[in-house]
Amino acid sequence: MKFSAKVMLLGDIGVGKSSLAKRLMFDRFDADYKTTIGVDIMSHALTLNTDAGPVSANLLLWDTDGDFGQHIFKSVYLSGASGALVVADASRPSTIEKMFDLAADFLKRLPGRSVRAVVNKTDIVTPDIALYDRRGLPSEYVMFSSARTGEGVTEAFEAIAMDIYRRR
Repeated sequence: MKFSAKVMLLGDIGVGKSSLAKRLMFDRFDADYKTTIGVDIMSHALTLNTDAGPVSANLLLWDTDGDFGQHIFKSVYLSGASGALVVADASRPSTIEKMFDLAADFLKRLPGRSVRAVVNKTDIVTPDIALYDRRGLPSEYVMFSSARTGEGVTEAFEAIAMDIYRRR
């Protein structure tokens, strides 16, 4: 079986949305920070191991400009989105608040879609996991990653892809 899904990468400026996508696609980290202007669209194929056997997933990743904030919900960019990875920077608490707000708004405005909250840059700060259990998302929907080391990156994209597959 095969499926394609549009997955939004949402979050504040500089949280590592583009770095996560590049780590997934090219298995590399670029320390040169270049802000995304508007939206970058990338495609990545992966294979999910399901109870029914292997499933091919093609993720259309929409890497958004962090300046959108809540205005993203007024744009056409979300049209057709099957899910979202909402990213925060473990070293910047304000981005964590924004991550939870964006995730809640995504679920509210696009009911039935999948969302995962991803706390990135865990190579810089070890997050206090207890802080993430009381924010309205089930704790299993909060994930931790480091685009620099690659830790948790593939797992985050596979998790959102599996969520989307299960909701089909």
